[in-house]
Amino acid sequence: MASPSYRYITTNAVSGAVLAWDLPLTGVEFGPSLSASGSFTGAVAPRLAHMVRSQLDPGNTKIYAERDGQLMWGGIVWRADPEGQELRVEASGWGSYPYRRYDLHGQLAGRGPYVNADPCRVLRDVWAYCQEQPDGDLGVSVDQAASRAKIGTPADPYRIDWWDTRALGEVIDDVASTEGGPEWTEETAWKSGSPADRIRVGWPRLGRRRDDLLFETGMNIIRAVPVEYDADTSAQVVIALGAGEGRNRRRAVNAVRNGRLRLESLLELPAEKAVDRLTERARTERVSRQVIGEVTEIIVMDHPAARFGAWAIGDDVRVRVHDQWTEYDAWSRIIGWQIRPPHGEEPEQAVIQLRRADRFTYGGGTA
Repeated sequence: MASPSYRYITTNAVSGAVLAWDLPLTGVEFGPSLSASGSFTGAVAPRLAHMVRSQLDPGNTKIYAERDGQLMWGGIVWRADPEGQELRVEASGWGSYPYRRYDLHGQLAGRGPYVNADPCRVLRDVWAYCQEQPDGDLGVSVDQAASRAKIGTPADPYRIDWWDTRALGEVIDDVASTEGGPEWTEETAWKSGSPADRIRVGWPRLGRRRDDLLFETGMNIIRAVPVEYDADTSAQVVIALGAGEGRNRRRAVNAVRNGRLRLESLLELPAEKAVDRLTERARTERVSRQVIGEVTEIIVMDHPAARFGAWAIGDDVRVRVHDQWTEYDAWSRIIGWQIRPPHGEEPEQAVIQLRRADRFTYGGGTA
């Protein structure tokens, strides 16, 4: 099978004008994450560095990775620095941009404060505010998803005050971490000959269970992190402590019996005033902490059992790892991946970050 063809394209972040159709990069690695910004790294040889400086203006350049004509990743160049004999390039996905922006007007220019609001709406409002300011329009679209989660109450509205000086990326993190709230990731695809940049939002989850994909040692897994059996983080009882002091402090306990030695864990949420949300956080934490035995990362090659580009952030996939210590077979959720294009003698590979699927709860239910 022929090696895939890669191309790296850069454009001006404000005008969209193409700066380079085929940037000469080597040692590239890129990929997205679950509810976090993805990353891109690469290098330019010293003999070419002076040619590409104008095509890599940090903080003002979008960069895209294309594989066999399909856009696989897009983001913003934040660094292009000499390092030894190379010019190192570092970029992050669209979700990194709100970390460089602040609310100068308060309440996102009157969109808040929020009472019993859908976190999906707040997430969209943050992006709308970012992109309506002069020279702030990245051209990123945000999905019109909706959830049943709520943020803010009549007694304690969710506020974004200008004097709090929170980066807007922190606001997105905050609302996305609402119990039972949405998940998001970054995507880019060709549309009418131009890159279309998107924040994909999902509720009750991103991704789906993929019966059509399989990752297995000896088939497409090149290497896997050893299975971790760690009881330090295990618990059947979670005590969640919220706002308040002394005997007036909010508290919620979630516990089950499963025939194992009782282990307890403390979850401190000093800003949480609502007991119902505290109770739900305790349950979610307990579900996650009951899992023992996990493969957190695998390195795979392109294979008919799971072609590159076939899986998506949030998907549940079957992972089977066979080694001298264990036979591991579990549904695992993809929370991040990075593709390493072929380079020298190194073949094309993908590094996939995983968490056991049964660690997750969605919209108030388990996986």
